[in-house]
Amino acid sequence: MTDQAVDTGGTAVSEEGPRPPAAPAPTSSQFFGRTRELKELRADIERAGLNTLAGRKAPHARVLLIAGRPGSGRTALAGELARQVAHSYPDGILRAQLAEPDGTPVPTERTARDLLAALGLTAPAGADEDDLSERLREALATRRALLLLDDAVDAAQVDALLPENPDCLVVAVSGGPLTGIPDVRPCTLGGMDTKSALELLDRYTGSVRITVDPRAAEGLVELCAGQPAALVLAGAWLAHRPKAAVADLAKQLRADGEDGPVLERIFRLTYAALPTAAARILRFLSLAPAGLVDPHTASALAGCSVGAAHTTLDDFTRLGLVRAVESPLPQYEVPGCLLPLLRPLTAAEDRPAELQLARARMLERTVRLLGSCRAITETDSSPAREKLAGMPRALRFPNPRAAADWLRIRRPALLAAARLAVADGELDTLARRLMAALVRALVAHFGTQASAPELYGIHRLVLDVAERRNLPREKAAALLNLADLDARTGRTADALARYRAALDAGREANDPYATGRAMESVGAAHQELGDYDRAADWYGRALAQRLARDERADAARLHGRIATVHTYAGRYGEALRNWRSAVTGHRRTGDVAGQARALSELARVQEYAGRPEESLVTCQEAAEWARRADDVRLQAALQLRLADTLDRLGDPTAAGLHRAAARRMLGDELPEDAASREQDGNAYEIRSASEED
Repeated sequence: MTDQAVDTGGTAVSEEGPRPPAAPAPTSSQFFGRTRELKELRADIERAGLNTLAGRKAPHARVLLIAGRPGSGRTALAGELARQVAHSYPDGILRAQLAEPDGTPVPTERTARDLLAALGLTAPAGADEDDLSERLREALATRRALLLLDDAVDAAQVDALLPENPDCLVVAVSGGPLTGIPDVRPCTLGGMDTKSALELLDRYTGSVRITVDPRAAEGLVELCAGQPAALVLAGAWLAHRPKAAVADLAKQLRADGEDGPVLERIFRLTYAALPTAAARILRFLSLAPAGLVDPHTASALAGCSVGAAHTTLDDFTRLGLVRAVESPLPQYEVPGCLLPLLRPLTAAEDRPAELQLARARMLERTVRLLGSCRAITETDSSPAREKLAGMPRALRFPNPRAAADWLRIRRPALLAAARLAVADGELDTLARRLMAALVRALVAHFGTQASAPELYGIHRLVLDVAERRNLPREKAAALLNLADLDARTGRTADALARYRAALDAGREANDPYATGRAMESVGAAHQELGDYDRAADWYGRALAQRLARDERADAARLHGRIATVHTYAGRYGEALRNWRSAVTGHRRTGDVAGQARALSELARVQEYAGRPEESLVTCQEAAEWARRADDVRLQAALQLRLADTLDRLGDPTAAGLHRAAARRMLGDELPEDAASREQDGNAYEIRSASEED
């Protein structure tokens, strides 16, 4: 819980019926107290470090530590410090949460990637922790930025993200010291001063009840040990009961004895006054992924309507039980100091079967929302429109923009839901559906390349489930997807290992598509590594399978891939034979464009093999098929190649005519040199100068 009070809205839940409106609660932009701590922290920023005193340049950014127990206002203090010094850091404030709601450390890989994204930078999908940390340091080496690292579990988390730039500042929030990081300036928080604590209470209760009994108010502050989280709950409790005096609350807390910390005692008082349905919703909020709740999540967990859940969340906000998150969508979070109090209540008052059912409802609702999110993009699809029309209004998005905004804002919670579902181990069917729906929605709205980092993580989760459940078909699919992403980011050796593992899984599942795809991909990986013999061998195995299954289009394409690696290796005779087979295959399947491209490459290899007359005839045939296929760019590229061949054969007049034809086709796009023309014709790079025919 922070020193900031929360936004409020709606009417607080009560069994006592309607009540007069409470005094206005503080907004999230208001901050109370901690004047001394702020002054000391700001002074620490300017104070010379140990390296400076020793005449050495500081090796990294200054690190300020704000240490305190959850509920002490440590996060709010860090946020207020960042706000006050933001003008000194023109490259912005970068925020990261280093612990999950249950206290589990967030992997540095994920944190570094999120910080890079906040800087507008991307990192390869599947990059490891060291690579991402190094990229982050490189990005911050020339920037003047402030990093606010909240809920640091240990010094290693902070050290991995520490910029090697003394112009940056790191403000870390933790429960204790960060031993191991040199020259850390700690600020340990205790309770708020009495004046500030009374001001915080005043914001909830109004000034009358404070001024009529100042000693009771001061006693309540002392009872709460000046802890902001306890004061917020106390203020909300009093605001909810306008006829109660401050002394009444203090009396109840004292009557409760010393049974637990004061925060726990005030929470019990607030919880005891909730109606049964509201208390149940509150308990189930401890199941929310990443601690982020929206009305749909609360509705699904509790099994109530979305409207009722929204109203109840607003009520909880006024009671200090949840915080409203600044977002275009209604979002809330349970304060970290209250989650340890909610979980025992949930375990004590709800049966395991009820909790599992609540999780299942939440995952099912998320799957339906993701389906709606994707379907809204398929505006030309009648089945998609029918599917949308059959959904409840609460699950529909008004337009693709709204769906994309929802997906972007809720993405952290959606990814957390997938991780939690896989970790649960008992909802694997729902987890698989959720991950499939999430992949489709991300690709539909943001594309495969932009979503690659998220897709990589999802495919790893799919692989975990497939291995746990012994699902070889899904294991093969996950391995193929991961390998594709590895290959795109230059990790070809890793991709090759995964393709071979996918081949084994595909054979175990007796899945011809997976095995064929894996064999072809193994060949492509060997080709990328420059091992053309193995590449040709694996392409040949894939070709044999395609021919056995009479998959003619794929067989023609594979003939082309085999011809390509033979061309790279300088084996032009084998390349010519395979390109002729590819031409025949495309002709039999009626693929005019494919036939034109294959003839174009056949002509190219004939030229490499020193057969310009044959190349000229083949090129003319390819140009005719390209014309039939309406492929203007290929036509133009072939006209340029014809011109070059005719020049070499000693016919500059005819060559000029072909260049003029290419110019008419391409206009301003006409390449200026031969190398450009080759690239424009989708040329294969020749890496060998062998004269073998």
